[in-house]
Amino acid sequence: MSEASSEVAVRPRRVRGDGVDLAVFEQGDPARPTVLLVHGYPDTHAVWDGVAGLLARDHHVVRYDVRGAGDSAHPPGTRAYAFEHLMADLRAVLDAVAAGPVHLAGHDWGSIQAWEAVCTMPDRFASFTSISGPCLDHVGRLNRRDPRVAAGQLVRSWYIPLFRIPVLPEALWRGGLARACAPVLRPGRGPALARDAVAGLGLYRANMADRLGAPRERRTAVPTQVIVPLRDAFVSPRLVTGLREWAPDLTLRRLDVGHWAPRTRPGPIAGWIAEHAARAGR
Repeated sequence: MSEASSEVAVRPRRVRGDGVDLAVFEQGDPARPTVLLVHGYPDTHAVWDGVAGLLARDHHVVRYDVRGAGDSAHPPGTRAYAFEHLMADLRAVLDAVAAGPVHLAGHDWGSIQAWEAVCTMPDRFASFTSISGPCLDHVGRLNRRDPRVAAGQLVRSWYIPLFRIPVLPEALWRGGLARACAPVLRPGRGPALARDAVAGLGLYRANMADRLGAPRERRTAVPTQVIVPLRDAFVSPRLVTGLREWAPDLTLRRLDVGHWAPRTRPGPIAGWIAEHAARAGR
């Protein structure tokens, strides 16, 4: 899909999630198929700006700042970021923006929580596109089956044990890490990065050990597309090994790009999401 596209107006609104207010952003004609884009850590809905602008020419595009990010509420406490609350927020957004199944796409933690959604409430989704965010339960099982894959991912996940240490990562984000990372992570949006990064640590602390240590069985019949960035510094391309067992209607795409593919390569990402959605129908 061409990256040269006209701007499509963004319509902001508020949606009440699971005890929190969520900032929601819509573009395009609501009568067209709805595509819901979910961002990761420590991003906001803005990581999808380029993709959303392209898709909105022919789709109703919805994004939202997840709890702990951007203009949405930042609830205190680790348990506030557990999957049960993330899923309740996502359902609230779905109920507010679409009457039927939507086409879901997620990046990083947006993809991790999207896997949970398509496995536990598949009737809400017509298709799913995953980028740089595997199902934690699938990873937990794969770690036991293939130690070589586990070892390769462990190298990329060096920061996860750090994020689970009390106090230290908060101090790092507030003490200068956010300022140093802002030009890469959020060009022009640096001041709020530390606040979001600290709140979002709850995602790792509330969910990682539980799901990797005692993985649930997570299967989905939703047509699933996984876009694999081949130069991802944080997610191993080999995590797709055996994935068809859990998502039999699977399409794999590979792109020579780093972790933040939605921001750096919006054209191919938008094109593949649109193609996958059209093939899935509804």
